[in-house]
Amino acid sequence: MSKSTLIVITGPTAVGKTALTIDLAREYNTPVINADSRQIYRELKIGTAAPTEEQLHQAQHYFVGTKSIHDYYNASMYEQEVMSLLSESSTQIHLLSGGSMMYIDAVCNGIDDIPTVRNDIREEMKRRYQEEGLDALCADLERLDPEHYAIVDRQNYRRVIHALEICYQTGKTYTSFRTQAKKERPFRIVKIGVNCERDLLYNKINARVDEMMERGLLHEAESLYAFRQQNALNTVGYKELFDYMDGRWSLEEAVERIKGNTRRYARKQLTWFKRDQQMKWFRPDEKDEILKYIAQYE
Repeated sequence: MSKSTLIVITGPTAVGKTALTIDLAREYNTPVINADSRQIYRELKIGTAAPTEEQLHQAQHYFVGTKSIHDYYNASMYEQEVMSLLSESSTQIHLLSGGSMMYIDAVCNGIDDIPTVRNDIREEMKRRYQEEGLDALCADLERLDPEHYAIVDRQNYRRVIHALEICYQTGKTYTSFRTQAKKERPFRIVKIGVNCERDLLYNKINARVDEMMERGLLHEAESLYAFRQQNALNTVGYKELFDYMDGRWSLEEAVERIKGNTRRYARKQLTWFKRDQQMKWFRPDEKDEILKYIAQYE
């Protein structure tokens, strides 16, 4: 290839991206650039379905377990680090794989220039969150920016608050700052979406949650309970188990809520990715078809 190519492998959680990506990495003899915003944290192994030691030995991975939950990290920093990695690489084919929507967008399109929030706005949003609660703020966001409300993680109070901060400070929607012109990239981008029938996907999600529990997710969550206010732990799998530890519901109910919230997150991922007209969709077992599709860009 005269121009290097970034192959993006994405899709809903639990669909089978990791195994497929490792197969492709071995096919092209290239490392995997992880695009799962939670697998970056070394403490979150089981609950994020991070690649196992065996899988890490099968293919080199970047951005897996490289940060601590105590480190500040965001999509803008991820964009800069990935772009630096790609610029220093002599490899013609690169693989970016994961399901974190904003992280993938950051690499493919660039992060928009979001204004810095004034302290008075930030303090006012904190006060409202403490006094009115997250549901009230979500309702406010739906009124001010219904487009972003439709895709934001409404259980992640930091993201809801930040969007509202921008709305109130600028008088514009948060969405308007996320639709700027794409940054030019010095490489070709080929986007592969991986999906399967909904019933099968839900069965995969439920089975993976059961497997996580068998592998020790509860113990992992217990070891992190003291740090539950860290943003990295505002994550499906940990939040529900923290509530169990607080006596809010039984362990059985917590596990069922993990499954339900994971299915809900998968639907959100699909809503986001299916808006991308450049995405070509395959089943996770269609490796040969995917290779033929990629070959068109050689």
